[in-house]
Amino acid sequence: MTHSLRQSWPLPSAPLPVITIGAGSIVGDAHFPAYRKAGFPIAGVFDIDHERAAAVAAQFGVETVFTDLDDALSRQGVVFDLATPPAAHADVLSRLPDGAAVLIQKPMGRDQADATRILEICRAKRLRAAVNFQLRFAPMSLALADAIDRGYLGEVVDVEVHLAIHTPWHLFAFLKGLSRVEIAVHSIHYLDLIRGLIGDPLGVHARTLGHPKSDMAQTRTSAILDYGDRIRCTLSINHDHAFGRRNQVAEIRVDGTDGAAHMKLGLLLDYPRGEPDELWIRGKADADWMQVPLAGSWFPDAFVGRMANLQRFVSGEDAGLVGSVEDAWSTMALVEALFQSSASPATPLAEKP
Repeated sequence: MTHSLRQSWPLPSAPLPVITIGAGSIVGDAHFPAYRKAGFPIAGVFDIDHERAAAVAAQFGVETVFTDLDDALSRQGVVFDLATPPAAHADVLSRLPDGAAVLIQKPMGRDQADATRILEICRAKRLRAAVNFQLRFAPMSLALADAIDRGYLGEVVDVEVHLAIHTPWHLFAFLKGLSRVEIAVHSIHYLDLIRGLIGDPLGVHARTLGHPKSDMAQTRTSAILDYGDRIRCTLSINHDHAFGRRNQVAEIRVDGTDGAAHMKLGLLLDYPRGEPDELWIRGKADADWMQVPLAGSWFPDAFVGRMANLQRFVSGEDAGLVGSVEDAWSTMALVEALFQSSASPATPLAEKP
């Protein structure tokens, strides 16, 4: 059973060239390695820091480094890859040609208001736009979703995300000074994956906070997603467990009525070098847990699948666009609800009589 689970997205038959806007660490760590691996032509890169763009272009053999943003955005017959900070998304999108194909780096803006503005821009310009919530396309995630769809676990009744890791926030310079960090740029991956697996919750309860030794606004989150009386769904996220690898953990557990699955998010352990991802499943017909042999990892393979779906949608090879801006807006609404819950007063304990 485990060898037959889906782990990859089919590639487009005629890949379109990609023009990437932004040349931060995620481009060198994931975008360009993925595009080179999949055979997507990289037609050029632009960054407001021209030296940084030139460096990443030289690393991956990209010939064109744009010096003018509007020049880069004027090209036809390409897919635009926005690896821009969330505050820059709306401006860049508004300057794209009408009808352009574009992949937008997550999150979909800084907050729900930004997400709504981005959605309106994409609608007005008829952009074929998706947001780079790529965890849905990781080999382990595709296999898990396939196992659930095939009924191997029965009815999903429990989803739990648990992280106790030490995240090198210094690699993400754009996060400095932001008022929303942990849920908005990290746990948003898990929230989007959960939505893809079991749909939208009825409501949320959350608390997200920083750490005395961190200058980030938030680095720790506890959250409950309310799916009624059938599904328990929780997130326990700690980015400040800086006491060695021994007891660090990065996992997602999914229990069904007839089976269960366990995912190890290896990338997050010693990021960005990471460890191998793992997926273990015990289906209703299995006598014991079985490890799914994975044919890839979150980085860079999820980025291959994410771009492949967008390109196949543009060419008509895929009927649906996973993570479209319409769908991604709902992930942003979930993020917004969690921040609002965190800012709301907790229920006080009763006073002693």
